[in-house]
Amino acid sequence: MTFRLFFTARMVSRFGDGVVPVALSAGLVLTGHGTSSVSNALGAWTAAFGGFVLFGGVLTDRFSPRRMMVFADVLRMVAAGLLAVAFAHGDPTLWVVYLLSAVGGLGAALFNPGIAAVIPAITTDVQRANAIVRAAESLMTVAGPVGAALLLTAVGAAGLYAVDALSFGLSGLCLYLMREGPAARDSGQSMVRDLAQGWREFRARRWLWGVIMIWTGYSLTVLGPMVPLQNVLIIETHGATALGVMMAVFGAGNAVGGLLAMRMRPRRPLASGTVALSGVSVHLLALALDAPLPVLGIAFLAGGAGLMYWVVMWSTVLQTHIPPDAISRLSAYEVAGSVLPLAGGRALAGPADAWLSARDALLLSALANCVVMTALFAAPAIRGLTRAEIHSSARYQR
Repeated sequence: MTFRLFFTARMVSRFGDGVVPVALSAGLVLTGHGTSSVSNALGAWTAAFGGFVLFGGVLTDRFSPRRMMVFADVLRMVAAGLLAVAFAHGDPTLWVVYLLSAVGGLGAALFNPGIAAVIPAITTDVQRANAIVRAAESLMTVAGPVGAALLLTAVGAAGLYAVDALSFGLSGLCLYLMREGPAARDSGQSMVRDLAQGWREFRARRWLWGVIMIWTGYSLTVLGPMVPLQNVLIIETHGATALGVMMAVFGAGNAVGGLLAMRMRPRRPLASGTVALSGVSVHLLALALDAPLPVLGIAFLAGGAGLMYWVVMWSTVLQTHIPPDAISRLSAYEVAGSVLPLAGGRALAGPADAWLSARDALLLSALANCVVMTALFAAPAIRGLTRAEIHSSARYQR
């Protein structure tokens, strides 16, 4: 029952996350504001997230992941609800939109570090749980924007924000009803000392900081530019309908990668995940070389499967090799090292398209993907990391 509640919380929350960009863009554009206002609002969310995610890891340890995640959902529900009211009354003041967007980013910063701590506390099969949750999350990432686009005409931006607020309310309720989870671990130290201790724990694990350093470059040069460049390229070449089909195929690939990760138990999970990332190179090369739609569909399936397989292996390693009293803080470093460069990579997509053309930029991203795979294999601490079982101290009652 506990895992079902957590699973439901993640699905509805992830759906709400997908609604936000559509609601924000439609709301600001339809009220006469330009692209810069959308960019500033998204930037406010990202700045708040990046500025507080490490503190979110410390607070999660102090107050328990479940409690902090419930609080974060309430915070995001209130921010989304106020945005719904603001757009329902017409043209909202921009500083209000920016402020409430930042509150949403703060909520995400307080929520995300706890995810890694909850899964090993509510299940003994961490890899299987990660595969199920991550694959379903990826489907909700597609379903959120699609659902928002379908609802937009009927309910407008205000209605979409109301849906978003409801999703966070349902997520918080499910987490509140959970009957077990990781306990609070207040060290009795100041937050500054907790942050310093987290940094020492982070530096002590070569495989951890090695992967995060490499993944920071990966997000900046591959994952970040890939989405906006491929979206523009497919729409210009094949039309908007084709883009929707390709995104659905990519989501199906995520599901395939999750299923493979459920069944396969490699002795060296990060090495196995690195091999799977070759699917992303296939994805990028098919785009860069202007492959026909059937070939492009196969490439998107391979890319989705390879990326999801890596994500499951990485999440499982993180949750089984790090003791429960440090996992939230160290997970915060992992979140910061992937999300913030991802935003930077997306911002670079425009200049890359202008300087090189989208196809050339994607070709360079395919090369960068190969470089990243080589770097992961070249590091003995990463390549040689062996499979571990769940920490015996990872399960706690509420």
